Amino acid sequence: MSDAINWLELSEVEKLKYESNYLRGTLEKSLADPLTGAIAEGDTQLSKFHGIYQQWDRDVDKERKRQKLEPAFSFLIRLRMPGGKFTPKQWLAMDELSEKYANQTLKLTTRQTFQLHGVLKKNLKATISEMNSYLMDTIAACGDVNRNVMSHANPAQSPLHAEIIDVAKNISEHLLPKTGAYHEIWLDKKLVANSKEEIEPLYGKRYLPRKFKIGIVIPPHNDCDVFSQDLGFIAIVNNEKIVGYNVVVGGGLGSTFGMPETYPRTGTVIGFCTPEQVLDVAEKVVLVQRDNGNRKNRKQARLKYTIDRMGVDGFVEELTERLGYALQPQREYELKTTGDSFGWIKGTDKKWHLTYFVEGGRVSDTGERKLKTALREIAKIGDGDFILTGNQNLIISGVSAAVKNQVDALLKEHGVPAEAISGLRKNSIACVALPTCPLAFAEAERYLPTLVSKIEKILAEYQLDKEEIVIRMTGCPNGCGRPYLAEIGLIGKSPGYYNLYLGGSFNGTKLNTLYRQTLNEEQILNELQPIIADFAANRNGGEHFSDFVFRKEYVKELTEGKLFRH
Repeated sequence: MSDAINWLELSEVEKLKYESNYLRGTLEKSLADPLTGAIAEGDTQLSKFHGIYQQWDRDVDKERKRQKLEPAFSFLIRLRMPGGKFTPKQWLAMDELSEKYANQTLKLTTRQTFQLHGVLKKNLKATISEMNSYLMDTIAACGDVNRNVMSHANPAQSPLHAEIIDVAKNISEHLLPKTGAYHEIWLDKKLVANSKEEIEPLYGKRYLPRKFKIGIVIPPHNDCDVFSQDLGFIAIVNNEKIVGYNVVVGGGLGSTFGMPETYPRTGTVIGFCTPEQVLDVAEKVVLVQRDNGNRKNRKQARLKYTIDRMGVDGFVEELTERLGYALQPQREYELKTTGDSFGWIKGTDKKWHLTYFVEGGRVSDTGERKLKTALREIAKIGDGDFILTGNQNLIISGVSAAVKNQVDALLKEHGVPAEAISGLRKNSIACVALPTCPLAFAEAERYLPTLVSKIEKILAEYQLDKEEIVIRMTGCPNGCGRPYLAEIGLIGKSPGYYNLYLGGSFNGTKLNTLYRQTLNEEQILNELQPIIADFAANRNGGEHFSDFVFRKEYVKELTEGKLFRH
């Protein structure tokens, strides 16, 4: 232990990371313990760096306590796949793993990757090992490091999609932890002796103060909510060529009820860099956060708080010093939407691309709707790719005209044709929440579809059923479903009760504002009905719902995240 570090001042996780022998901890011992379905408390933190969260089924808590049993522990496994692009073989592998080791479903996440839920401790190693055999891994999918790098999802919308995916992959590899712990624990690789500098030249023994997220967009599309990222790159295109990127820093949406010093924040554009400078900029932003982030209070450890404490000018000054050059002035750009463009589109590559709505991002077979089976059969054709979007949807990408017809036929055969849906539903996002997330106060994924159906009836009454409105729901204020950027945001307070937030912006550049607290379903609908009626009668031409609620002063627009209140 270093004498230069006053551990009494720091959060317990800082010491845990330092003493973990570069993320090894006692994970192997925990995994081998047959007496419990859980892993040791310290290892629950370290396992996140390996892409794993310990959870339990909260639906059966009372019964298990009655029987004097420990909670029904299981694990979430999250993949690291920059840009969210998978081959048909990889899709089939994930499908098989979900059947063999998980809860028979696939979760498409808001970070453009897969999660498996319900994996038992005894099956963790086999699951991760098999993933790696298909060139998929889970390292750094969670934890205090740079996580899965998101990027513009739809190849049909831009011929520059492949270039953006490559940038995402390069950033991800550049910022990947160098410790061999992952390969030793999960893939049975032998320990190789390394010096501290060789093991983690970027992160050091304590890694980052908190998680770090990066996203890349191509205007006018903002499909990975670039202003919610710790670090964002907005591609600037001239003459069908990416000439560089506007750099956005300090986005982040997590907060805590009852703690006004925690708040969501939209990122700040600080300048422009060339394509050749992207990796350097990404590394140096991470280094500024590594050395200046709050290691005493994890609730104030994200980059957004570092920037607000240093000031934007102070942050840019230190970044410039580390880079050895100044960023250029930002270039003009326009973002129009955060949503996905559904249906078939013929791309500039002359191939066909289907963006398919997946409610809540949950791929499963339910009754006569057998989406999981349909996608399995489509993957077996072996044409094109599968691309996950940052909105929990799926793109079946780059198929021939003949395969396009096969895809349609298979979806129809299994009761899940690509159908027209309301403008509200196509812009909906829900986090997992209950029963598996230990942080959730209320339902989200299992409940939002029902609530959307009831709001749809109100919208239809005013001929607004096709109106695109962004609605997002989470079971707690941590922000995994990006609710604070939604035009209608709902955040769980307790079972059946939610805070209602209005505003945000349709293009993902503004935060929403608290409108009403602790509402049940009936109250939510009663609050929304007169606003929707007013919107139908008094909106300006082409005005988005969020702009309307600000103009009519249902809520006041926030000028900065520090003013946000629950």
